[in-house]
Order: sequence, then structure tokens, then C-alpha cells
Amino acid sequence: MAGYKDSRVSSLLCFCQPTGYNAATLIGTNDQVKTKTFRTTKTTSARQRKGITAKPVRNSTGRIVKRFAGPGIQYAKIEMGKVTRFALMVTPVGRGPVHMQLGEALRSLRSVLDHQPEKANVTFQTVFLRDINDQTLCEQILAARYMDEAPATTFVYQPPCTGAALAIEVWATVGKEAYAERPLPNVLQSNMGNITWTHCGGITPRIKTGGVYEQAIDAFRQLKQKLQKMGLKMDHLIRTWLYLGNITGPEGDLERYMELNRARTDFYEGVRFGRGHVMAGVRQAVYPASTGIGMCGTGLTISATAIDTDRKDVFLLPLENPQQTPVYQYETVYSPKSPKFVRAMAEAVGDYVVIWISGTASIVKSKTLHPGDPRKQAEQTLTNIELLCSRKNLARHGAPGVGATLRELAKLRVYVKRPQDYPIIRRVCEERCGRDVPAIYVVADVCRSDLLVEMEGLAFAKRVSAR
Repeated sequence: MAGYKDSRVSSLLCFCQPTGYNAATLIGTNDQVKTKTFRTTKTTSARQRKGITAKPVRNSTGRIVKRFAGPGIQYAKIEMGKVTRFALMVTPVGRGPVHMQLGEALRSLRSVLDHQPEKANVTFQTVFLRDINDQTLCEQILAARYMDEAPATTFVYQPPCTGAALAIEVWATVGKEAYAERPLPNVLQSNMGNITWTHCGGITPRIKTGGVYEQAIDAFRQLKQKLQKMGLKMDHLIRTWLYLGNITGPEGDLERYMELNRARTDFYEGVRFGRGHVMAGVRQAVYPASTGIGMCGTGLTISATAIDTDRKDVFLLPLENPQQTPVYQYETVYSPKSPKFVRAMAEAVGDYVVIWISGTASIVKSKTLHPGDPRKQAEQTLTNIELLCSRKNLARHGAPGVGATLRELAKLRVYVKRPQDYPIIRRVCEERCGRDVPAIYVVADVCRSDLLVEMEGLAFAKRVSAR
């Protein structure tokens, strides 16, 4: 622990180490549930000492997502042949100083990942903070925890709706064919079955002058440079996240989000996304899936995921919702230069399909529905996601025999504009997606003043052959 001036870092890391087996958790298959003990620490709460009861969801043919839930953690386990993927959503239950809440979150993660049959590689994590001044301390703790195996990390100034000091979304992989490399600071390459996913953690503008347009161009240039150093191009991108402070605030004669769209449009000009893997017959525009969402303050942070492979059984399929206008065709009233992303990007790997769901809201065609009503907006948002991922919609796009329901979401991020709407929005999400859906709820402004909630997600499915 030497080298850490803040005693909170070294003392906390001692408590993060496992000291014995005394907390039981359930792991399960479709037909049986087994009990396995996980390591905890002497600082574990009374509730945790009773054991984390993790109840798996039953799966039918074509469904490969198993969900588990315990105090402060919900996660999905996705078995894809020789590789198992995890999506873990952690919101501390305890209160107190941020370093203690982060310690609880790390113990929750270890209770799952340290007890897999093979080593788990944590590849990508997003840390949502209530107070941006806590970032430096959190960075020190995470650096000491992961040492030379750090994931690509993004810090976002979006307070958890529960009142916790932080929440963490973590992606991880397990399997003999899964390994990770860290070629650059805050960049991780995850290799699985001759496919490389490159995760770029939070990128912020280097320039401190200029408006949103200039700062966004600078951040995109940094992203491009990182990809180039790894032999990749912008056209390898399949997913981006754009976090913008004061997103609906004024910027000259426009809104700040409109200026972000202008920068994205200009930077994407001439890029042919898909890198030769777009499914044959696709005639629509191809862009990455994306989320453009507000955060506290006035800053800008970008993160992204790219894919590279020589495999011939890997295809990309951009998805649109039949009830929504593609965002890149929006009328200029919403943005002089329209947002450049697709509603979702389906990534087919052999018989498996990963669906990256973009930020989605209560919009039909291009108009906001149910202004002022958080319940109805949440319902409509989930209906849009449901339609987007359905078998019918994937078949309409040329991929029959595969699709996902809301009960098969591996993770859900919910951005709530007004804190007082959190209980009703969470209730709707659990009613539609299941109480065990791995989810994080944060307070964040949405890109339109009349939108009260936005959601994004990740779904997995396996192709079912016709009988």
C-alpha cells in the first residue's frame, strides 16, 4: 500500500481482501440450484452475513441470459459457448464516506467474480458519482485494487437515485479463450474467439476554451488517435456514450446538445461504419449505437467500444424501430444537424446475437409522447425497446429466428430527469423487465426539455433453428 498518501486508500484495501468463507450465495442452472460460499470480510453488514440470495431466471430455448440479485448487486451471466460474459450493476446499500461505499461495491463484485471456475477479466466499467470531487479518491482506490489489470474506466457525474455516493456498472469475461490486453492508458482490448473488442474509457477535451463543438471535436480526435495506435479506425466503432453537462442549455442560438450533434456529424463525415461486417442486404444508414445524455456540471466525457475480427460468421446489423423515425433523419427543428446513431446495433457471432440498445425515450415517429407523465413515458420507452429487440423486428431487418424480450435484458441503465420520479419509474421497469433486471438508476438531464426519462440496455440471444 506504500505510495498512497491518503490513509483511506490503504486502510480500505485491507478490508477489501477476503478473510474467510461465511456468506452463502445461490448459483443455478435451469433445473437445479446449488449453494456456494463466497468470501466476505469482517466488516460485512448483518444483512450480508445472512447470505446473498441470488435467484436465477428460468431460460427457454434461445434464451441465454441468467439473472441474479443480492443486496447491493444485480448481475447477468451470459454463456456464449466457451466464453461467459457478465454484466454487473452495483449500488451500495450502506451509507457513509464514499471510500466505504466503494469498498462495499468492490466486495460485492469480488463475491461474484473471484469465484468463477476460471479467472474473470474486468474489461469495462462506468462509475456514476454523486460528487465529482470524489473522483480522485475513487481513482486511487480502483488503481490500487486492480493494479496492472485495470479495466477501461469512465467517471460520470450522475448521482444515483438511491442517494448512494456512487454506483458502478461492470463488464467482465470468463473463459479459456478470453483474455485482455491494455495497450494504452484507459484502453482495454478483450479478445474472445478471434474477436477483439476495444474499450476506450472516459475521454475528456484537452482544450479548455471554445464551446461544445470545439471540445467535442477535440474529444473525437483523441478517440480516433487511440484507435489508430491500435491499428483501428473510426469505422470499427459499434457503440459510443456521450455525456454532456447542461445538455439542454443554450450555446449561442442553439442548445448544447445540438452543437454536440453538429460536431459528431462533421467528424463522422466520410466514415463507412461496419468495417465490412454489415449484413448483406442492409440499405439503411449505418452508424454506431449511442447514448447522448446529460450530466451535472458543464463538462464533456466520451467513451466507446469498437470491434475487429477476421471471422466470416460475425455480422453487424443496424436496427431501427418501425414506430420511430431514424434519428439521423430527424427534422431540423430537433437539431440542425441530426444525431448520427442507430436505435440499436445487433452483433451476430455465430449463433449468438448481442444487441447494443441506444439511449431510448418516449418518442414515436419523432415526437415526444406523454409530456409531464413519468409513468407513461417509462412505459412508452420500454415498449420502444421491446419492439426494437423483438424477433419480428430482427426478422424484418433480415435476421430471422432470433430476438430478445424485456425479461432477457442483461442490463438496463435508467436516466431519470427529476429525482421525485424515481420510485414510479423504477416500479414500471421492474413490472415490465422483472425485479431482478440488473439496473442502475441515476439522475441525469435528457436531450429534450419535455423528456423525463431515457433508458439504454444490452440484450443477448441465441438463434433458434426452424423446426
